[in-house]
Amino acid sequence: MAHFRFRAGASGAGLARHAALALALAALVLGAAPAPAAADGFVRVAGKGFVGADGAPFPIRSISLGNWLMQEGYMFRFARAKSPREIRGLIEALIGPEDAARFWATFRDDYVAEDDIRLIKAAGFTTIRVPLHYDLFVDREGRFEGPGYALIDRLVGWAKAVDLKVILDLHAAPGGQTGVNHDDGPGYPLMFYVPAHQRLTTALWQHIAARYRDETTILGYDLLNEPISPYHDMDYLNPKLEVVYRDIVAAIRAVDPNHIIFLEGAQWATSFAMLGPPFADNVAYSYHKFWASLERDAVQEYVNYMNRYDVPIFLGETGELTDTWNQGFRTLNERFDIGWSFWPYKYMDSTSNVVSLKMPTDWAVIQEVAARPPFHWTDGQMPPKEQAKAILWSYLDSIRLENGTVNASYLASLGLKAPETVPGAPQPAGQHVAAAAADRPAPAAPPPAETAAAPDAAPTTPQ
Repeated sequence: MAHFRFRAGASGAGLARHAALALALAALVLGAAPAPAAADGFVRVAGKGFVGADGAPFPIRSISLGNWLMQEGYMFRFARAKSPREIRGLIEALIGPEDAARFWATFRDDYVAEDDIRLIKAAGFTTIRVPLHYDLFVDREGRFEGPGYALIDRLVGWAKAVDLKVILDLHAAPGGQTGVNHDDGPGYPLMFYVPAHQRLTTALWQHIAARYRDETTILGYDLLNEPISPYHDMDYLNPKLEVVYRDIVAAIRAVDPNHIIFLEGAQWATSFAMLGPPFADNVAYSYHKFWASLERDAVQEYVNYMNRYDVPIFLGETGELTDTWNQGFRTLNERFDIGWSFWPYKYMDSTSNVVSLKMPTDWAVIQEVAARPPFHWTDGQMPPKEQAKAILWSYLDSIRLENGTVNASYLASLGLKAPETVPGAPQPAGQHVAAAAADRPAPAAPPPAETAAAPDAAPTTPQ
């Protein structure tokens, strides 16, 4: 496969030309010949639902791997360091660039490991949704290279081994598609304003689709997570959403006729008002809702769209409330055959997820620095580097499945069951293991009691 590059620091027009060239070359390399007939083994759209390779209905019962490849500050219990670049900047300020690189490599290896995938399957899920940050797939020279490809390849291998499906979700697109911290942009949805960002987004999706076109473990592509937040110029931006979708879908279909494409509504993926009739085959529409009513009116807009156009609806994100609410909203959606993905799989000091992570001793030391204005971390007194490193490596121990706690009541609220053991894993699910890895620094001494705990904090916006 040829490598196409988008040079960092190039002008918008120059970057746009690089993107246009990449798309043209990809079409020549991959799309000049007629697209092959779709291979067997893919989940597909069939009317208002999804069907597996055997033609039987395929129920999407998914969990989202939030915070793994696209970090969010609230999952670290940070008050002000919210976006991935802010979190990365904080870690580097605390322990320096070399140790920060080691921290993130270990984080990506351990936050989601093979035993996590086995647990997800053993609990009864059918699918995992994977939020992606584009910068793991495009390097600083603009080439489609980065650690993300190997991580997704490995994840797909693990999922294939246990018969789970994978949805790839672009959570952070070039320039930002939402306009808040969890697209890692500048605080404005610049992807819709800057043609170069749009072209890079389209070219990246085409590159991903070409790579995975024959991979049946991948169920589909979720093109843009929660585009166009309600904080921005909706009258101007909303009409642009379907235009961008049409460009991306055309680029994907030039190289991949096989996979389902998920299109989210705007305003936290809650509104379909700007979306017209389906414009391509094998597409589904996705909405997100947190903390909503348990009455039919909470889903009526989406049910109407489903019935009007005979297409599937997918609840792409929900959860983070009580088990009672989770069960009620899940069953409300299931009444209308709407598949779902709850958010998230893991996070710290919370039980509204599959696996709870224990807050490390002395985590308040890290939180205090994280509460300073972003990128002004060193304006106040900093903890000694070795202390910060010990705390952060204690956190790395905490993220491994054997050190977490599986929340049986949460799984029950999703109609699933916590397995007593994870098949193939060395420890029973949820068992705490005190021993740390030998190559990691010892944890720091416990802090005074009044600084040991952190306040419980729910996310202030959808994810």
